[in-house]
Amino acid sequence: MVTKMNAVLTPEHPKLENIKRKCREARMQIIDMAATDTGCHIGGSLSVIDLLIVLYEKYNSDSKNQIVLSKGHAAAALYSTLFVNDLLGESPALTYGKKSSLLTGHPSHKIKNIPFSTGSLGHGIPYAAGWALSQKLKNEDGIGIAVCGDGELQEGLCWESFQVIQSKEINNFVCVVDINGAQNDGYVKDISDLVNLKTRFESFGFNTKEIDGHNVSDILGSLNEEQKKPLVLLAKTIKGKGVPELEGNPKAHYAKIPQRLKNKWKRSLL
Repeated sequence: MVTKMNAVLTPEHPKLENIKRKCREARMQIIDMAATDTGCHIGGSLSVIDLLIVLYEKYNSDSKNQIVLSKGHAAAALYSTLFVNDLLGESPALTYGKKSSLLTGHPSHKIKNIPFSTGSLGHGIPYAAGWALSQKLKNEDGIGIAVCGDGELQEGLCWESFQVIQSKEINNFVCVVDINGAQNDGYVKDISDLVNLKTRFESFGFNTKEIDGHNVSDILGSLNEEQKKPLVLLAKTIKGKGVPELEGNPKAHYAKIPQRLKNKWKRSLL
């Protein structure tokens, strides 16, 4: 099956500035959540946010598509994306982490517009692949999109899923890898390095592209081709992107910050 990608936006589209505005607003929401009583996984949320905003702009208007945040610890980024797209009724920072709130540190399918609960790494990729396969079997043109982290690819389940995607020719599958180079315990390269990642995906027969994961034009452009194979975007990002004190620091994985720091960091985004 050849999947026709809906060319909703191009790099020249007049809505590009609106997308960038959403990215800035979402970053502010993430910083607000880091300043709550529980704090949040701020580093990975700030690295993946531009990717999520573009993916929602591109795919979310079609109910046959499903976007799954496989790196569920970046829930603050997902909540912020839903909020700036009017898919969440109020600022997530108002209830994030509070008793009885559904907005916890990992996303739940009990929240409207979140299709699948994630947190334990590696599970979102097979879910998105299964969704894509179901669309194929029904002769529908929906797409399954998984957003994962580079450290997450150390999970064997990811590669078992890619094997199935290749075997079943699930060409309406997209995997976006947020390559920020760090994970909970340090740099990915020091824990279990992912060498020759592009070659590995290409060996599965995937259309594999290396992009700047903070350049919305680059992200959009990579999604606008007609899709004849499973698509993998290796998106180079910066952990903590947007906050100079956090950028590139693996210790920025999780943070709970005081109000004065929140205000300073939000001003740095303007």
